[in-house]
Amino acid sequence: MSITQSFASSISISSSSSAFLVPTSFVSRVQNVQFPGKSIGVCKCVATPQEQETVFKTKVSRNANIGKLQAGYLFPEIARRRNAHLQKYPDAKVISLGIGDTTEPIPEVITSAMSNRSHALSTREGYSGYGAEQGEKPLRTAIASTFYREFGIEDDDIFVSDGAKCDISRLQVVFGSDVTMAVQDPSYPAYVDSSVIMGQTGQFQKDVEKYANIEYMRCTPENGFFPDLSTVSRTDIIFFCSPNNPTGSAATREQLTQLVKFAKDNGSIIVYDTAYALYMSEDNPRTIFEIPGAKEVAIETSSFSKYAGFTGVRLGWTVVPKQLLFSDGFPVAKDFSRIVCTCFNGASNIAQAGALACLSPEGLKAMHEVIGFYKENTEIIVETFNSLGFKVYGGKNAPYVWVHFPGRSSWDVFSEILEKTHVVTTPGSGFGPGGEGFIRVSAFGHRENVLEACRRFKQLYQ
Repeated sequence: MSITQSFASSISISSSSSAFLVPTSFVSRVQNVQFPGKSIGVCKCVATPQEQETVFKTKVSRNANIGKLQAGYLFPEIARRRNAHLQKYPDAKVISLGIGDTTEPIPEVITSAMSNRSHALSTREGYSGYGAEQGEKPLRTAIASTFYREFGIEDDDIFVSDGAKCDISRLQVVFGSDVTMAVQDPSYPAYVDSSVIMGQTGQFQKDVEKYANIEYMRCTPENGFFPDLSTVSRTDIIFFCSPNNPTGSAATREQLTQLVKFAKDNGSIIVYDTAYALYMSEDNPRTIFEIPGAKEVAIETSSFSKYAGFTGVRLGWTVVPKQLLFSDGFPVAKDFSRIVCTCFNGASNIAQAGALACLSPEGLKAMHEVIGFYKENTEIIVETFNSLGFKVYGGKNAPYVWVHFPGRSSWDVFSEILEKTHVVTTPGSGFGPGGEGFIRVSAFGHRENVLEACRRFKQLYQ
């Protein structure tokens, strides 16, 4: 029995739910009504001139770099379209498999630690105010020993933060506007958007759907979603995510060895995003620092968001090895620490208590159980689209399924699925031009919603 069948057997779905595929129609009930005739005089309406309201404007120019951004940020735009759909179909049960937001409760061993820390703040002995901007020492030590024990990363290389996404922007401030940047194509949109805001790019080129002065490293099924580095121009910064959001692919040890060598040969810095490393099923590196020489060319950022359901709690970290130096020999970590001290007052002490609990033996076990639940969701989604004859990628090493709709616009497919099944996905083109023709389906969802969404996919595409 397939995993879909085994889960579906325990859930009863009413046959009336098929109504989501039936278009709504409205029948006019207006009838012709006769009124007695009456003589009516002619009345002329003359518009009265109204005073034009004067809008006060400052003399401060808008940041021209922000003006380069195209439309809204991807995920708020999806939320806007979802809300518009709900207005159109107020009784529809909309299922969201789009934005990668966790849905399952945080394990109690973790919330208990946060609760205890919160209550302690009510006592003189347990109260604490500002902490170290780089993070509390016990947590930094726990992160280093849990994830980097064998790779020469020490606790003072760890910077605790309010999330990996926030650290991406802080790193951009460190790099400044005079650097060049490369990204995987497709990739998480925060890399490109933060680069645009910093002034590292030229204008958006609509004919190719790219920003000038960004090196888009095309990742396709044909190259195993790892770029052909022999065709990639040298840049100062290389953003790289593995397991990848959105494709779900994970770089092999051989591929990451090529990437580190490429960075060394070009004197570049890799910003390596490992937000999904614990989802890895295959024997691929879970950190860039497994690769010899990476400490001299790489920064790594990660987060508890997708491991422990901390998307709302907000707690992540960035590793900046002391061996990583700018061209003048100055340590990158010292500049990052200065930015952290200037722009950030440190992560919440309550959130840090939760993160420390995550790394206890009980916390690690509980996190892996939650991750295992989402991985089962992923298997259900992969099996569904495979059964429908689609080319499906990802799903093994990340909670995302990358589905190919060749020759079709990603936004058109997104709209079709939303309109006909009331399921929210993510259009691939929102992650870059290389994502056109794909949609990303997230495995973050309650089991009954994932099963129902897959039933609707089958009804639409069988």
